[in-house]
Amino acid sequence: MAMKLVIATPLYPPEIGGPATYSKLLEEGLPAHGIEVELVKFSEVRHVPKLIRHFAYYRRVLKAARHADAVLALDPVSVGLPAMHAARKAGKHFFVKIVGDYAWEQGTQRFGVTQRLDEFVKEKNVPFSVRMLRSIQTRVSEAADRVIVPSDYLKGIVATWGIPEEKIVRIYNGIALPEHLPVHQKKEGEFLIVSSGRRVPWKGFEAIERVATDHVHWRVFIASNLPRDEALGWVKAADVFVLNSLYEGFPHALVEAMTLGTPVIATSIGGNKELVRHGETGLLVSPEDDSSLLEALTNVASDPTAARKRALVAQKRMDEFALPHMLKATAQLLKSL
Repeated sequence: MAMKLVIATPLYPPEIGGPATYSKLLEEGLPAHGIEVELVKFSEVRHVPKLIRHFAYYRRVLKAARHADAVLALDPVSVGLPAMHAARKAGKHFFVKIVGDYAWEQGTQRFGVTQRLDEFVKEKNVPFSVRMLRSIQTRVSEAADRVIVPSDYLKGIVATWGIPEEKIVRIYNGIALPEHLPVHQKKEGEFLIVSSGRRVPWKGFEAIERVATDHVHWRVFIASNLPRDEALGWVKAADVFVLNSLYEGFPHALVEAMTLGTPVIATSIGGNKELVRHGETGLLVSPEDDSSLLEALTNVASDPTAARKRALVAQKRMDEFALPHMLKATAQLLKSL
C-alpha cells in the first residue's frame, strides 16, 4: 500500500520561488517511490483576510491530513505553524523543510536587522516581531519528527536554534532543467554577466552593476521576476553567472548555472562553499568586497578558456544534485518513520 503524504506549500507554479519548484517536483516524482501526494497550497487562502487566513489554511491541511500518513511543510512559519497543528490534531507524522532562517529574512526586509545570519543566530536582543518569528520557527522545528535541510551550512544554523543534530537531515535539492530554453543572443564583443533571484537586500545586485559600470563591453543582466525558463535562458547565454549574495542557505540558482555549463563566481559564504571549489569549479570572492568581485570578473573576461574548463569540471560534479537522488533520499526518510 502506498504511503499518503500531505505537502503544505507556500508557493506553487506559476508562482515563482524555490518552494514552488520543489513542491511540483515532489508531487510529480514521489509517486514512483510509493508515496501518494496531496498538495495544500497557501494560494488557496491568500484571498482570505489576514487575521483568519492561517486558520482557514489549518482547516484545509487538517482535512487532508485525516486521510494521510504524514504532513510535510515547506516552510517553518506561514504554512509550517498551521500544518504542525493540523498534523498534531490528526495524529500524523510531521516533517518540515527549512531552506533559510525565516526570522532573519523578514527582519532584514522589514524590521531593521542589519547583521549577517551567522551573527544574527547568536544575538538575543532582536526586535519583538523578529523574536516572535524566531520562536515560531523553533517551535515548529521542535515539533517535527525530522527537519529537512538542503545543505550542511543550514544544518548548522538550525542546530543553533536548539534542535538536536540527529533530528536534522541534509538532503541536497535536486533540479530538473526544462528541455527547451529561450535563446538569448549576445552583442558582438560583449561580456555578459548574469545574476538572478529575488530583489532582496542580501543578493548584492547593485554591487555587480557598480563594478561593471566602467567597462564599456561588460553588460549586466539581472534575471529577476522572470519565468524560470526565461531566466535560465539568460544564465545559459552568459559568459559568467555571479551570485554576489551575503547569505545563501542552498544556492539553487548556482546549481542550475553549473549544470548548464556556465562559468560561476560566488561569494564565499553559506551553502556556496559546498558547491564551488575555488579555482577548480568556479571562483569564490569575499562578500561585500567590490575589488574582489572585480578581480574575479576580470579573470573570467581575460581568460575565457580557463573559465570554461572550470565550468566543465563543475558540470560533471552536478550529477550529485540530480533529481533522482533527492527523490530517493526524501522518500526513504518519509517512509523510515
